[in-house]
Amino acid sequence: MISVAIVEDSAGVRRSLELLLNESPGFRCVCACGSAEEALQVLPRHAPDVVLMDIHLPDRTGIECTARLKQLLPDVQVVMITVYTDIDTVFKALRSGASGYLLKRSPPEKILEAITEVRQGGAPITREIARKLVEAFKEPTAAEPQVSDLTRRENEVLDHLSRGLGNKEIAQTLSISLDTVRYHLKQIYDKLHVRSRTEAVAKFVGTREPGKTPG
Repeated sequence: MISVAIVEDSAGVRRSLELLLNESPGFRCVCACGSAEEALQVLPRHAPDVVLMDIHLPDRTGIECTARLKQLLPDVQVVMITVYTDIDTVFKALRSGASGYLLKRSPPEKILEAITEVRQGGAPITREIARKLVEAFKEPTAAEPQVSDLTRRENEVLDHLSRGLGNKEIAQTLSISLDTVRYHLKQIYDKLHVRSRTEAVAKFVGTREPGKTPG
């Protein structure tokens, strides 16, 4: 029996997921929360195996909730279930500790399969999202510029960017001005020949050696 918690602000969606779980053999919904704050208070008491987490919540995002929840319940497996398909959001969700990413339009059987898969150590991702991830993580050709071409500070900015931090958060973390962060980002884009945060992060994650310190 897989115990599952739901964090979803839509009462209708919440109820539908509850019914799906409780009417499917091998699954049990232990709690359903409508906000991140409620989830952070209630879920630790139930210690579910898997959490179905919406991203758009009324108080804080599901991404923020996931990061905090993984601190409280390190063994819990979180599957994001959302309408967002942009890669920036996917990166942030996975970096926050989520192990799966599904779209809400996924059929009920796919949701159940994802819960089972993540419980068994897998990383279920909707096919559409998986294809976008593959495109984002394509290795650069030999002629393309490398992350090693960046300065130490530019690597630090890119590292924080890859962790899901916004410009203001990066400025605060590195104790530099917001204008300085923007300047470094422009230099990063120019050196890596990219046009967006997503492309820069994809190149950074795809080319950095495991455990290597930026710079």
